[in-house]
Amino acid sequence: MSTFFIFFLVTSAVALLLFMVLKLKISAFITLLIISIYVGILTGMPLKNILQSIQDGMGSTLGFVATVVGLGAIFGQMLESSGGALSLAHSLVKKFGKEKASWAMVITGFIVAIPVFLDVGFIILVPIIYALSKDTGKSLLYYGIPLLAGLAVTHSFIPPTPGPVAVSDILNAQLGWVIFFGVILGFPTAVIAGPFWGKYISKKLHILPPAEFLNSFSEDKKDKDLPSFRVVALIISIPLVLILLNTLSSLLVEKGVIEKSMLTEGVEFIGHPFSALIIATLIAIYVLCVKRGMPKQTILDLSTKALGPAGIIILITGAGGVLKQILVDSGIGKMMAESMANSALPPIALAWILAAIVRVTQGSATVAMITAAGIVAPVINELGLNDPQRALVVLAIASGATLLSHVNDSGFWLVGRYFGMNEKQTLQSWTVMESIIALCGLAFTLLASLFV
Repeated sequence: MSTFFIFFLVTSAVALLLFMVLKLKISAFITLLIISIYVGILTGMPLKNILQSIQDGMGSTLGFVATVVGLGAIFGQMLESSGGALSLAHSLVKKFGKEKASWAMVITGFIVAIPVFLDVGFIILVPIIYALSKDTGKSLLYYGIPLLAGLAVTHSFIPPTPGPVAVSDILNAQLGWVIFFGVILGFPTAVIAGPFWGKYISKKLHILPPAEFLNSFSEDKKDKDLPSFRVVALIISIPLVLILLNTLSSLLVEKGVIEKSMLTEGVEFIGHPFSALIIATLIAIYVLCVKRGMPKQTILDLSTKALGPAGIIILITGAGGVLKQILVDSGIGKMMAESMANSALPPIALAWILAAIVRVTQGSATVAMITAAGIVAPVINELGLNDPQRALVVLAIASGATLLSHVNDSGFWLVGRYFGMNEKQTLQSWTVMESIIALCGLAFTLLASLFV
């Protein structure tokens, strides 16, 4: 197969995805399955083999992703419903003071979005933004942009949020390395897109809290019985620390620094994402819910409620796994890798560009991440990248999938509505913030790739 055929195959597959999602309004799950079949037929795979690849790709992907995303969703629901997110925000604002509260908000967003979906975290915390703006007279954007930057970066960069979990599985990247680089590269990205950009744009756009929302959030939630900051921060850190310990232990064994033993096997077991999230979820349920008097039926109902949004992401991720499997089984992945070997374009840049194209044209960051990962995965496998390098490709895809959020993205309308901004103001603030995250993410990822 020629380079031209590979280019035609990839571009036509992306074009087909965009046409079906945007024009025909077919769900991303069905669309990705149809594209996988299209690629299989175009590359000459026997029809029976295509069906087997669909089964293999779906099964191998969901075996990991469904468990991690499901547990992560329940974990986040417990934090949200117990008031843990509000506790973090109130404590940090009190520590930093109102004048430096923008830094408190970016840190709050960065922590809260680890277990909680971006839109949920934003809706929970937006009353604090209203209160700060009302008290200080500053634009909502002075505090709101830092919060959104922290939420957006962590939501895309740091597991166990669904996006990086799904991409990590498709690319066979270790979650420990993704968490490590996600924190190291993600926080400076959030600072640039948050407090720095927020301070600048708030001087250009003085946005006041919308009266309709300010009235509905008049209750003072600071007086509620919230869990302590230390307890919430400790619970959120549990899965991250366990997974990182597993990665560190495996690295030390691999380098011959320590020998494999019952201790390292124990660390490997509790540091596996399954075990780490089970432990963290059980602790969250007990400490944040049971111990604080939440009825058992309520806990069960909240757990069930959490799995609704997770189910959609799980199925889309499975379809992305199917696309990857088709590309591998058809041999096109190997051809793409051989073609790229002679190209000046590094895998990180290719991954970013693919995710950015899908993101800008159809709006969904999740679909952009899964599509780019499915296309890039066979190339990564053939190029033989190590674990840290694979993790950086994950972050490159996550960065590209945040570029230029505009009118086809639900987040665009959510932010505009809660901040009372028109489309032009939302483009000037939120869209630019998302693009700063995308560009800084790419720059920091390329820089880190020079050292791994």
